[in-house]
Amino acid sequence: QVQLVESGGGFVQAGGSLRLFCAASSSILSFTVMAWYRQAPGKQRELVATIAKSGSTNSADSVKGRFTISTDNGKNTVYLQMNRLKPEDTAVYSCYEAMAVPRKDYWGQGTQVTVSS
Repeated sequence: QVQLVESGGGFVQAGGSLRLFCAASSSILSFTVMAWYRQAPGKQRELVATIAKSGSTNSADSVKGRFTISTDNGKNTVYLQMNRLKPEDTAVYSCYEAMAVPRKDYWGQGTQVTVSS
């Protein structure tokens, strides 16, 4: 059973930066897609950014130019670098990884990010 553990969340003022970490208990080379989602109180979960095994990335329009997803295969870690944070970025951020064989999705427990105005 693969486990994903997020860290790096916290409290920051608007305009600041945070870096989120998602450490996997096994090689992330086993996964086809890795992503960060977020969910703010009273809102639906939102896809923030994805990175494929090929290295190609995508991000939501709301974070383009501010957030960057990346990986370190040697450390089995997925990162989300968040710059120029806004109060509307406040949410619980969760890591997601999809395995193709066997087909299974994995989620982390989430880490809280709070941005004050």
